[in-house]
Amino acid sequence: MVKVAVMGYGTIGSGVVEILEQNKQRIKKTSGEDVEVKYVLDLREFEGDPIQSKIVHDYKVIAEDPEISVVVETMGGVEPAFTFVKAMLEAGKNVTTSNKALVADKGAELIAIAEQKNVNFLFEASVGGGIPIIRPLMSSITGDEIVEISGIVNGTTNYMLTKMTAEGLEFDDVLKEAQAKGYAEKDPTADIEGYDACRKIAILTSVVCGQQVNYEDIHTEGITKITATDILYAKEMNRAIKLLATSRQTNEGYVAMVAPFLIPQDHPLYNVNDVFNAIFVKGNMLGDSMFYGSGAGKLPTASAVVGDIVDMVKHMGKHIILNWDATPMVLADYKKCESKFFVRTKASKEEISNIFGKVEFVDVKSLADEIGFVTEQMTEAAYEEKAAKLPDLLQMIRLA
Repeated sequence: MVKVAVMGYGTIGSGVVEILEQNKQRIKKTSGEDVEVKYVLDLREFEGDPIQSKIVHDYKVIAEDPEISVVVETMGGVEPAFTFVKAMLEAGKNVTTSNKALVADKGAELIAIAEQKNVNFLFEASVGGGIPIIRPLMSSITGDEIVEISGIVNGTTNYMLTKMTAEGLEFDDVLKEAQAKGYAEKDPTADIEGYDACRKIAILTSVVCGQQVNYEDIHTEGITKITATDILYAKEMNRAIKLLATSRQTNEGYVAMVAPFLIPQDHPLYNVNDVFNAIFVKGNMLGDSMFYGSGAGKLPTASAVVGDIVDMVKHMGKHIILNWDATPMVLADYKKCESKFFVRTKASKEEISNIFGKVEFVDVKSLADEIGFVTEQMTEAAYEEKAAKLPDLLQMIRLA
């Protein structure tokens, strides 16, 4: 019998408890052990809920109980989650978390403690919800050099952009609808400004390169400036606007970015819509591969957490080696990377050509008071230099 404690009985934590109960026979068959929840740590009481008898309010009760061998952290945020998780690992307990903020900020440190104590710190659910991506990167395709990861890793923004595309709505209207449906938080900043996606690509890059990537070093743009007019241009170009988190290997090292991109119809991420997520991986031997599924939600994310629990039960007493140490990764300068850029402006075609040289104009008949065009391939730095000379710049979106 393996005794488990769950820290945080919110959406994901309650989902973990539900799955462990509903699928207990399946879990026993795959892990080789009965798995039972002994404690649930939460500030609240849950009168009338069967879980009330297991509620504790002090994390030390869990840390000091020798019966507990696996701890689930689903509280969110860096603190007090870091303090609690560190205490559990130092007490010789395995920990799994869905907390992307914690993993992005403290992942390498917690992995090091787990190694010292011969336990495990796993975090499959921290990226992509129910999509298996961390474990494949850590084990299934470790023989490959991963040269690129590009992903739609935020369901809220993907839903909003899908809705804007389908119905021609403006950003603010779609945001209100997403909040009403529960797809967007009351304070949606982390999603719509790209911060959530930024932490996730920092985790994936850390896993791939084996070093600590500081998410604050990643150039990040959200979707708040995307308009219905941009959608009209995208349709004229037979492309879709998606918020991509990207990381790729260059001659100067890994370069990472979060920003809206115009995706062509033949791109594997083009048809990833609504709240779904997908992560495109290119290996030097594997070639192209894509992981697709529910990127958020109570049960999909909880399912990934339970997958970690099963993995830890199967490896009880043995540390699963994760190639991620605390050595800081210095990312390459994104301004040296090349792309084509879609630009909207009120400048004349003559002014555009004088500044950017050869461009491809994009005409939308209903938009007579502005001009859209696509530049030739150039570096970010070169684009910025030219764009500074362009009068009445309205928008810029990169082409994927």
